[in-house]
Amino acid sequence: MARLKEIYHTKVAPSLMKEFGYSSPMEIPRLQSISLNVGLGEASQNNKLIEDAVTELTQIAGQKAVVTRAKKSIAAFKLREGMPVGCRVTLRRERMWDFYDKLVSFALPRVRDFRGIPDRGFDGRGNFTLGIKEHTIFPEINMDRVDRVKGMNITIVTTASTDKEGKSLLQLLGMPFRK
Repeated sequence: MARLKEIYHTKVAPSLMKEFGYSSPMEIPRLQSISLNVGLGEASQNNKLIEDAVTELTQIAGQKAVVTRAKKSIAAFKLREGMPVGCRVTLRRERMWDFYDKLVSFALPRVRDFRGIPDRGFDGRGNFTLGIKEHTIFPEINMDRVDRVKGMNITIVTTASTDKEGKSLLQLLGMPFRK
């Protein structure tokens, strides 16, 4: 069992049940999935960018990334329908817990001038989206092989029904929100 999953079952779930007064253990919010998304607009002209992004995202996530393609043609961007524009991966179960632990314990503290994460990323239903400017903060990435620094969006999907419940869940799991 993943370290954070064990912490969730022993400490976080009872704490949330007490804080929000749930009548059933099934009401307690939990992590459902984590989605990583890298968008590369210039990839439509340069195919090597997509291959590098897929390789690096696969290393970060521990699961094969999928290439995302344009749904519509946009002449101003020289983009045709079906051209590659990025890559994504969705993590569930053990890989999700391992990635969340790695994100909170190793990656976020490596961000320069880190003062915490703003809590503006909630969507109203307890899910949280976080933008990262440099993918090099993850320990799996070898800086010598990176030719271009890429940003990514990380979406943490929870079963919480409100932002307050979602924030409380993520805080108890170690997410460093700003005070």
